[in-house]
Amino acid sequence: MSTNDLLLKNIEANVHYPINFAELEAAAKRTLEPGPFGYIRSSAGGEETYRKNTDSFLKYSIIPRFLTDVSTLNTEVTILGHTYPHPLFIAPVGVNKIAHEDGELAVSKAAAKFGFPYIQSTVSSYSIEEIAAETKGSSKWFQLYWSSQNKEISFSMVKRAEAAGYEAIVLTVDTTMLGWREEDVRNQYSPLKRGFGQGNYASDPVFMASLSDPSQESIVNSIVENIYHPTLNWTNISELREHTTLPILIKGILHPGDAKLAIEKGIDGIIVSNHGGRQLDGVIASIDALPEIVQAVDGRIPVLFDSGIRRGSDAVKALALGATAVCIGRPVIWGLASGGQEGVERVLENFLQETRISISLSGARNLEEVKKLKLFKD
Repeated sequence: MSTNDLLLKNIEANVHYPINFAELEAAAKRTLEPGPFGYIRSSAGGEETYRKNTDSFLKYSIIPRFLTDVSTLNTEVTILGHTYPHPLFIAPVGVNKIAHEDGELAVSKAAAKFGFPYIQSTVSSYSIEEIAAETKGSSKWFQLYWSSQNKEISFSMVKRAEAAGYEAIVLTVDTTMLGWREEDVRNQYSPLKRGFGQGNYASDPVFMASLSDPSQESIVNSIVENIYHPTLNWTNISELREHTTLPILIKGILHPGDAKLAIEKGIDGIIVSNHGGRQLDGVIASIDALPEIVQAVDGRIPVLFDSGIRRGSDAVKALALGATAVCIGRPVIWGLASGGQEGVERVLENFLQETRISISLSGARNLEEVKKLKLFKD
């Protein structure tokens, strides 16, 4: 099926459904209570970083090339020994059950249908094993929050992910403590304290054995105590390496110096991210941090991108600036909230089509040519 045929098919299929980010968010707002909606939508502080993440994309303009035969397009990308059909990943987003009862099950199954590698959060509402059972044969990575109270819990989860066939571990390093999120304070809402993020914890033998009281209240309180890790350092990452044969990526890198350190410490890949603006307000937009990090890494390890991706042309800009692949977060959750698995599928299909069309209209036929595209920065 040609790109034009796909576009026409999509126009017919989406006639009654939200398509772009603003429409998806509005549809989700009509569905969700203020607490869950505010938790998903909002970011830290005055949300300066949240706005920068999207506004900064507007500073970069694609300068397309024409009179190139773009009748064929190959978007395959090989990362850490695995070849994926396109450079689009599902970002790790926790507590999906606050958006829809099917939560991560719906998102992971939609991801599998359209070939999006799925990065599962530590604080997902469903366990590693439940996701693996529902998505056999699809590509999955596991995002790890270091357990500050008991590092053996971290090692246990990593071993479980490895046993379930996950392909990589993504250690998030920017959650040393919870960001100042005014919307959650205003709504008095914490999904973790309401038990939505315990899928991997309540099913973990090491975590459960660490509890003196296995009650629901004790489980929830212990998760909240474990998830933030102000003492996390490079020594911990070295320890993690000893407990898995899987590649380790670190997520939350914004400074080129940290990227260079990651290479020195033997990290297999990094994800440029400011946590969607949800941690520290007033920091650099992820897209503005990307070029210097790509330069510092110089092709030695893959550099994935996260935070602020809203549409296919954003993905093309990030790829043109040197990202190996990009991760999509909030648009997926809005699709989940507004339509469950079917809603996620529509978001992913639209996103994939827009990305492919944007690549072709830029004059590129594969990802190597995308990396050679010229961008103008205002």
